[in-house]
Amino acid sequence: MIIALDAMGGDNAPEATVEGAVLAAIGSNHKIILVGPEKLISQELLKHHKRYNVTSLDIEIANATEVIGMDEHPAKAVRQKKDSSLSVAAKLVADGKADAFVSMGNTGAAMAAALFYLKRIDGVLRPAISTSFPTVNGTCIIADMGANVDCKPEHLFQFAIMANLFCKRVMGIVKPKVGLLSIGEEPTKGNELTLKAFDLIQKANLNFVGNIEGRDIPRGKVDVVICDGFIGNIVLKFGEGIAEMMLKLVKKGFKEHPISWASLPFLWFALKDLKKKVDYSEFGGAPLLGVDGVCLIGHGRSDAKAVKNAVFSAARAAEHDLTTEIKEAIAKYGI
Repeated sequence: MIIALDAMGGDNAPEATVEGAVLAAIGSNHKIILVGPEKLISQELLKHHKRYNVTSLDIEIANATEVIGMDEHPAKAVRQKKDSSLSVAAKLVADGKADAFVSMGNTGAAMAAALFYLKRIDGVLRPAISTSFPTVNGTCIIADMGANVDCKPEHLFQFAIMANLFCKRVMGIVKPKVGLLSIGEEPTKGNELTLKAFDLIQKANLNFVGNIEGRDIPRGKVDVVICDGFIGNIVLKFGEGIAEMMLKLVKKGFKEHPISWASLPFLWFALKDLKKKVDYSEFGGAPLLGVDGVCLIGHGRSDAKAVKNAVFSAARAAEHDLTTEIKEAIAKYGI
């Protein structure tokens, strides 16, 4: 797979993006195109030459003279900055020179670039950002988590179709359980949006378990959680905050009770597993489902490990030809 990486996207770019690309190239057969100011990216690559011999890696640079900042207006920035690292990365996919593009930068701008250059899949009303969330059973995915803050029932119906396919093909879950996030499990509970979406989703050929409540997400009751982007983004950010709080409380507990350090050797592996499970960098990024090509959007705070995992996630989505399957499913159900 050929992955175009926006080397200037994110709070820690280009250091984290370039290092992440190097780590991804070492650990796979994927070709990575670093998109950004050629001179700057070349200098950053040279920092890793002694350790990794970067000239032997399948990495190339695509020059881009502009950068879209995290605080810029998404659509306006994409329209005005045609030679930005983000726009050039999206164009590489649109032109068939890359199989997917990844950005850890401005989420809205990444969406705008994907819609501008890749376009929506025929029949898709709204693309959805689908992100992984840790549960006691492993992970689930939430769609949408911020792309669409105001939704119609038909949008949630299509989110369920697309996220179900992603869960099957990319996450390898044969028969994902799909749940609609609401304020109660009963079909009669919810607002007008969820009540109408419930009726639509239950008619599709999905393993739909009905409504779920917020507490059911970390319990691992379902593999796919469907909600509008306003709610999904709140759930995601709240979950990140809880994860950080848990780790800080564990550290605080060890400091306040010095004798507990004696138990650390016995707890070490369990604590490592806990940290790994709630670490967003393990998931890499979130796919934008519904655009005619593979786009993966990462966390703005991403470090090199998150960038590496984002490249791997994008490659898996491209390998499974998820776009074609979504086209066929949307055409089948049609709305």
